[in-house]
Order: sequence, then structure tokens, then C-alpha cells
Amino acid sequence: MSTPSFPAAADVLATVSKKLYIAGSWSDAAGGLTMPVDDPATGETLCEVADASPADGRRALAAAEDAQEKWAATAPRARSEILRRAYELILERADALAALMTAEMGKPLAEARGEAAYAAEFFRWFSEEAVRIDGGFATMPDGRNRMLLMRRPVGPCLLITPWNFPLAMGTRKIGPAIAAGCTMVLKPAPQTPLSSLALAGILEEAGLPPGVLNVVTTSRAGEVVEPLLTGGQIRKLSFTGSTQVGRTLLAQCAPAVVRTSMELGGNAPFIVFDDADLDVAVEGAMMAKMRNMGEACTAANRFFVHRSVAAEFADRLARRMGALEVGPGSRPGVDVGPLIDRAGREKVEELVADAVARGAEVLVGGSTPDGPGCFYPPTVLTGVDTASRLMETEIFGPVAAILTFDDEDEVVATANATEWGLVGYVFTRELNRALRMSERLEVGMVGLNTGLVSNPAAPFGGVKQSGLGREGGRVGIDEFLEYKYVAVPV
Repeated sequence: MSTPSFPAAADVLATVSKKLYIAGSWSDAAGGLTMPVDDPATGETLCEVADASPADGRRALAAAEDAQEKWAATAPRARSEILRRAYELILERADALAALMTAEMGKPLAEARGEAAYAAEFFRWFSEEAVRIDGGFATMPDGRNRMLLMRRPVGPCLLITPWNFPLAMGTRKIGPAIAAGCTMVLKPAPQTPLSSLALAGILEEAGLPPGVLNVVTTSRAGEVVEPLLTGGQIRKLSFTGSTQVGRTLLAQCAPAVVRTSMELGGNAPFIVFDDADLDVAVEGAMMAKMRNMGEACTAANRFFVHRSVAAEFADRLARRMGALEVGPGSRPGVDVGPLIDRAGREKVEELVADAVARGAEVLVGGSTPDGPGCFYPPTVLTGVDTASRLMETEIFGPVAAILTFDDEDEVVATANATEWGLVGYVFTRELNRALRMSERLEVGMVGLNTGLVSNPAAPFGGVKQSGLGREGGRVGIDEFLEYKYVAVPV
């Protein structure tokens, strides 16, 4: 049952097209094929949406190609105003979009509404960046030529978004592409296509011309995506998802030398020093671990706590985690919704079982509840062995694994001993240590005495196998622009 301020999921579902969005029109997939969208809180099917074939993917790419030249020539202010109108529409419909997200991926309504506001901010940010694309003019050092430098859209883009933030990951990619003058084919995750379809409707209403955005929902990603990347027409791939899939896509991009930006997996260390304010550290841990039920690439994965404060920190965190209410995200008062599907829950179960078999102690949670849905309780483990699988695997669930350390060099070495490098969290009141740790951690982002790093105004991305490029911030639009240099004789 929805809270009074949110519309019923069924009512919102009825307003969203279940078809492909290509060249400004809604159409069935080839052969009329459809795929189910399930509610992870019940396991029941919410609806069926179009299941695109490779032919549908090619049709979407052709629409993007046809629209590219005219869209690139559109005035920056016109592109900006479309994004601004879409920003306002998302805010107006935040409750409905929240109900949609909760239905298809499970997060509590309040958190889903927060995502809607976060998603809208990407459109506002890039509406402002659209009119600030600059270039340059200079005389060359030898005095014989002038240099004219301009920025041009990279061309048709393929955008692949994940299921965990279905609305925000769409706007984080679509926003800069629109601002830069690029056309797009968007392939959302098969678990959460409805938010992307709703977003396409909003952009259409905001005045986005046909063919600029094309949305292809499919359960056959490999069959649909690979031909688009290898054919030479797609000039840019922006992908958010697992490192394993990212490696495959990079290989597919190589033949046509497709430009890529990738936001991949994470294995975030959360480091609490002996001088940390434990109230702040526990609050930061709740934010970094429990946002989106732990299903976030930025989620704290490995908790390293100084031995002198480890027991107190673990006890406080266990009490906070244990007090959270687990249930369907649409139910009032629920703090923790279901995981995305049974495979996701089984992964968490296996990781916890492995840690316990290696000697970890369960302070709270640790067992799967009976009944329908993909629920898993908030769990705190202490005494975790460094050989445990969850130390080298992205958990993507509400599990905090706590280890102890004694000195800075030790914890830096352990924190950096991973192929990933997206984000790290550091809690200390000593300024020099805070700056030193920020420099030494091999990550693209650091949360210093905070558990939240995501912000549309900041460059989001990692190092090592956590990805390539940055999304958001002043540099976010650069991923969709090329430099062009023109030599002009004096």
C-alpha cells in the first residue's frame, strides 16, 4: 500500500509506454516480442515491455544517425532549455517516478524520491553547461599561423545504464549528450526499463526532437549491442555496470576504435582511525553502506577500523543496522527494500556464509527471512578473515564486514590491494592524516568524514579497473565532445 503522498504503482504503470522509443515514435519490437518486468518485493510480474531484437537496435541507430547533423547544429541555448524543461518535469512528477522505481527495483519510496531529485539535478547542471562549451584562438609560436580551436559533438552515442539507479544513471548520461549535441541510443537494464521509458516520455514532452534519444529495451543485450559497436556508426559508448561486462564491451569497441567512458565495479574501503568522531563515523557508515540497500558501486565494502575503537564502532553500527525495518519499499516506515532479484540475494548469502565459515562473527542479521521477495537483512560481521571472498568481491547488499588495523601504512596497503579503485572513505580528525590518506588511497573519489560522494557538480569516476573517464562536474560534458583544430595562415 502506497503512502498518501505517492500514487499507486499500478496507476503510474498505466501512464508509461511499454514500447520501444525510436525516431520519436513508440513501436513494438520485431515480431511483437516482450519481456517481463518483475517486482522484487513479491516476485510477481508488473507488466511486459518490448523485447528488442538486433534489427530494432539497428533501427534505433539509424534514427540517431539521421538526426545527428541537425541536432549538432541546434543552438546551445535551445538544447539548454530542453534540459531545463525536463528538469522541471521530473521535479513535478517526482512522486510518480519514485513509485515507478520502487515497483521495478524495490528501494523505499522516500529513497526513490531522493533519486528523482538527484536525477533531475543532472539535467539542470548540464542545461547550464550546454551554453558554456568553449574553444580558443591563438597565434602559433612561430608566428606563421593562427590556431582556431573548436569543440564539436562526438556523434551518435550508445548509453548503457544499470538497474540500481534507473532514473539517475539515465540522466547522468543523457544530460551531457544532449548538452553537447550528440544523438543517442539508450539501452537500460532489463530489470528496470520502466524508468527509462518514462524519462523518454518526459524528454519528448520537453521538446527533444525525434531521433535524438532512442530507447531500446531488451533481454538480449549481447545480440543487440555488439553489432552497434562493431559497425563503425556509434562513436561513443558510455557504460555503467560490472567490470566483467566492461571488459567485454571494451573488446567490442576496439575494431571501430569507439570512444569509451566506463563506470565499473567498486570495492570501497571505509577507514576509521582511532581519533575519529564515532558519531560521525557511524552515521557515515550507515550512509555509505545502506544507501540503496547496499546495491551501489560506491557502497562501503570493506570496513577497516582501528583496533582501539573497533569494538565500540561495531556495536554502534550493529545497533543502528538492526533497528532498520525491512519490507516492501512501498510500505510506510520501511527502511530497507528487497534486493534486485534472487541471483543478487543468493550472491550475498554465499558471501556471508563464506566469511562465517572462515571465522567471522555475526553481530546482527546474517540469515535470509522466510516468505516471498528478495529480502536480506542488514548484517554486520566482525573478525572477518582477509581471505574471505567478500574482501575481493563487490557485495552489492546490506552487509558490513569489519576488520581491524593498527597503523596507517598497514591499512593503506590493505585498502589498495584490489583491482578496483572507485571510492574510499576516511574518518579522522587529524588534518595532515586526512590529506595524506586522500592522496595515498588508489581511488578516483574520497569521502572525508562523510559517507556520500555523489553530486552532479562533481566528477564521478574511478581508477584501475573501476573505469575510464568521469561523469558529472565541469568535465562531464568533455566525454561527449571532440577538439577540432583549424590552422589559419597569418
